[in-house]
Amino acid sequence: MTKTVIRGVLKTWKEDRGFGFISPDGGGKDIFIHISALKGASRRPVTGDIIYYQPARDNQGKFKAVNARIEGVEIIEEKAAPAFFKTKESIVLIALALVAIAAAVVALNLAP
Repeated sequence: MTKTVIRGVLKTWKEDRGFGFISPDGGGKDIFIHISALKGASRRPVTGDIIYYQPARDNQGKFKAVNARIEGVEIIEEKAAPAFFKTKESIVLIALALVAIAAAVVALNLAP
């Protein structure tokens, strides 16, 4: 099921706190938006931006914007880390290899 996408204008934005409020085009109460709703945006939002979003309820039952995008702003896809770097074991192996290399460098520097 696809949620309705709503258009609105970013009425306020607190850059230092990463949130603001959208005034929906159809009227009604302003909608809270957090920077995390704008995943992949190539820039931060500014007051006056046209925002497309889906409404959702937070833990207190208040509406908030999710899956949001800024009109005219490019979405940058996040590159996933290679599968090798996703397990604890591989990270431990990399760390051990780096320690071994560092120990070898130190040993070579101490050799007469």
